[in-house]
Amino acid sequence: MYEYLTGVVSVVTPQYIVIDVQGVGYKLLVANPYRFQEDPHTKVRVYVYQAVRDDNISLFGFVDQAEKRLFTQLINVSGIGPKSALAILANPDHQGLVDAIASNNVSYLTKFPGIGKKTASQIVLDLKDKLASTAGGNLFNPTQTTTSEANPALDDALAALKALGYKEREIKKIKKELVTTDGTTDEYLRKALRLLS
Repeated sequence: MYEYLTGVVSVVTPQYIVIDVQGVGYKLLVANPYRFQEDPHTKVRVYVYQAVRDDNISLFGFVDQAEKRLFTQLINVSGIGPKSALAILANPDHQGLVDAIASNNVSYLTKFPGIGKKTASQIVLDLKDKLASTAGGNLFNPTQTTTSEANPALDDALAALKALGYKEREIKKIKKELVTTDGTTDEYLRKALRLLS
């Protein structure tokens, strides 16, 4: 499974981009390809989700881990596939989407292509509790540098803690102490587990 690719964006089309990683071109389906238009010699990091079906393997690209997490939560909703999730994420106001889900704003969700009232209600039902902690914040504000953009290793470690079953409030308590240091994902994880024990 890919986590991210670092390379030069060599092709930008209305549906996808191609990122050149040391001579290998990876086609990534993205919500808004034109966000990835950079100087042709500038390296970028694109977070990746790999979808495997019987007849197709596709790579989906994201500007940061927050966008990727939102995508993976959306595709776990019944009736939402990867293409539908991308169409939803094409709207740049991701925080608005999170707030709409948290506030049961079904009419906001039905504005997206292919999303009817039934699917919108299912999105709210499935994701309201999962996204409640990020509602009303600035998680998806592109003008604000988030922890995940500034320090991917720390963000990966925090995600690993969640996967291990630690509660959001426990992670928040130790996050401030972790932010003050530099290290690899493993180093952050070891330190976090020491602090939590």
